[in-house]
Amino acid sequence: MNFGRGPSVVLNVGGTRYSFSREVLKDFPLRRVSRLHGCLSEQDVLEVCDDYDQERNEYFFDRHSEAFGFIMLYVRHGHLRFVPHMCELSFYNEMIYWGLEGSHLDYCCQRRLDDRMSETCTYYAAEEPPGDPVSGPEGKGRRPQGAEGGKWLERMRRTFEEPTSSVAAQILATVSILFVIVSMVVLCASTLPEWRAPENRSVEEHSRYTAESVREPSGIIEAICIGWFTAECIVRFIVSKNKCEFVRRPLNIIDLLAITPYYISVLMTVFTGENSQLQRAGVTLRVLRMMRIFWVIKLARHFIGLQTLGLTLKRCYREMVMLLVFICVAMAIFSALSQLLENGLDLGTKNKDYASIPAACWWVIISMTTVGYGDMCPITVPGRILGGICVVSGIVLLALPITFIYHSFVQCYHELKFRSARYGRSLSAEFLN
Repeated sequence: MNFGRGPSVVLNVGGTRYSFSREVLKDFPLRRVSRLHGCLSEQDVLEVCDDYDQERNEYFFDRHSEAFGFIMLYVRHGHLRFVPHMCELSFYNEMIYWGLEGSHLDYCCQRRLDDRMSETCTYYAAEEPPGDPVSGPEGKGRRPQGAEGGKWLERMRRTFEEPTSSVAAQILATVSILFVIVSMVVLCASTLPEWRAPENRSVEEHSRYTAESVREPSGIIEAICIGWFTAECIVRFIVSKNKCEFVRRPLNIIDLLAITPYYISVLMTVFTGENSQLQRAGVTLRVLRMMRIFWVIKLARHFIGLQTLGLTLKRCYREMVMLLVFICVAMAIFSALSQLLENGLDLGTKNKDYASIPAACWWVIISMTTVGYGDMCPITVPGRILGGICVVSGIVLLALPITFIYHSFVQCYHELKFRSARYGRSLSAEFLN
């Protein structure tokens, strides 16, 4: 500490006094307290605390003493929980003041905070980081070099990443959705028999990227959509903070998979020629062209429902693996028994549909999911009894992990709903201004 004297300092929070050594403050887990170590003058100290007694080297904070006591328990033991009989939002406000976040809470308290925030749509903005030259009376009106550029990049980043962050983001998201819808309509219509060129070309020839096909309305629309998605992806990559993290994100990988086939098809046409054997086969190009269906997943950027589904699957992968294991174990047991009862025993009533265990696996999975196509069915009495047991066990096994997945889905929905409401508040402020 560069200000004050004495080997120790005293924090007075709401009348409760805590004594620390100067060296402890340097790496203190609470950001506001650790800022005291770098204070050079009394004015710097008063920006951190409410009052200061230089004689006793005591710092006064007019905050909730009981809440700070629970926060100190987190500093000592690593567990942060809500104060009993205290509003969750009030305690969270105390956490923000001292430099903690909602992720520092224990899991059960995080769920309580998420539920309360989603109900009230309340948002507490974290304070500016220490040492910001913009804050404080002396730095007021001054910005460090490059701050304007950083602010512009942050605004661009929010415009492309958060559809509800501003009016421009809303417009950009709407245009992007329209391009996705138009592209999907063209893709679906191109498979209709009536969607043919006047010269009545075959499906194989129609799927080629030739000079004539690009001049057609469908080729022009496809090129415009690809140009929009490419420009959007490039801009988002340029304004991203971490380029490596940007490339690893699932939605960005999907964007790349949806855009790349078009350029690959065009390059294949340029280098192999329009009348090559590869072009006449058309299989490779049709597969690449059909990969445009991935554009539908781009809607996850703009709809909270798809985002909730993706986040739930990410957090519940253990439960999903457990469900898959349940199904595989049951499939192995019931397929082997059904093949034995329907075809393995020499009873004079062999069912050719159950000639092998892999063939019986299809019947097991259809029966366990209660779809029941009817293309395969047991004809022996033991086989039918086994089929009934298979259906009932399928209902039970599929229902076991549903509770965990449901609770995770609700939590993810509340988190994303709260984040959307937070940016919606900034959008409303922009309209008012």
